[in-house]
Amino acid sequence: MRLNKNIKIFLNYFLGPILFCWLSWSVYRQITRQPNLEAHLLEIRQAITGPEAWKLYLIIILMFVNWGLETRKWQLLLRHLHKISFGEAFKAILSGLAFALNTPNRIGEYGGRVLFIPDGKRVRAVSLTLAGSFSQLLVTLILGGTGLFFLSEKITASTEFSSLQVWITVLQVLVFFIAMVGCIIYFRMGWLVKVIEKIPGVQRYARHITVIKEMNVTILLNVMLLSLLRFLVFIIQYNLMLQLMQVEMGWWSGFWTVSVLFLLLATLPTIALLELGLRWEYSIMLFGLFSGNILGIYAAATGIWLINLVLPAMAGSLFILGIRIIK
Repeated sequence: MRLNKNIKIFLNYFLGPILFCWLSWSVYRQITRQPNLEAHLLEIRQAITGPEAWKLYLIIILMFVNWGLETRKWQLLLRHLHKISFGEAFKAILSGLAFALNTPNRIGEYGGRVLFIPDGKRVRAVSLTLAGSFSQLLVTLILGGTGLFFLSEKITASTEFSSLQVWITVLQVLVFFIAMVGCIIYFRMGWLVKVIEKIPGVQRYARHITVIKEMNVTILLNVMLLSLLRFLVFIIQYNLMLQLMQVEMGWWSGFWTVSVLFLLLATLPTIALLELGLRWEYSIMLFGLFSGNILGIYAAATGIWLINLVLPAMAGSLFILGIRIIK
């Protein structure tokens, strides 16, 4: 179907600026709705100008490391489909993030990334992107489930959650079961594609995912390793931000608490651009087990959300200006 010329002009030249303006406005609204905003801003100002300001700079550097690892992961996944430079892949990752923030569970990420892939290969690139996201989800399930194990005693010791011991045990078993089944599927995706190809009525669409069969175990292991490294970067960033905001808790407790936080965020349907309130709620629930600095917990959740998601997404919306979406 041929697109109207005006629609092509809009997609090619105006989508990026509109997305940038929408992100800016949405972030402004999210921040201004924050409880105790003035006190929060004062605490942030003191933190970034104090002797521990270096931690903020390290968090920002780690943000580039984080998305650099995701870029390398996508390059590996695309190896047999399309050769792409690290710079172009990096732009694609951030552009995908710009779309992801506006869609449930970031499904728009796939469409944003493949804008940097030639027309005839875009649908197949989506299937590879799904494989990469699946590996990240598996890492989150495994470490998040382990975090539930280490924190279960602390959680049930709290008067607020003392009645949840049975449910936490059920959740642990469920998470590890799903992770185990997921790992089997992940390392047998070629076999899964063959099964799908035999389903009546699906064969005509199966050709778009056959590229998955070209990924051998070595590539899948490397992708999983990069996903694990990304997760560790997330945890280091969050712990540094908690320290910067004077939320007192050890690295060991912080490691597993952040793992559980990301498990909750990954498994419940949310829209990333609007999930700040949910991040506050989960953060208070989990970090509040160790610290009474509620304002600092709010500030840490907001800071990580801005640095890891919002700022890269805004940059990605500008990268869209440099490509022709519809030729």
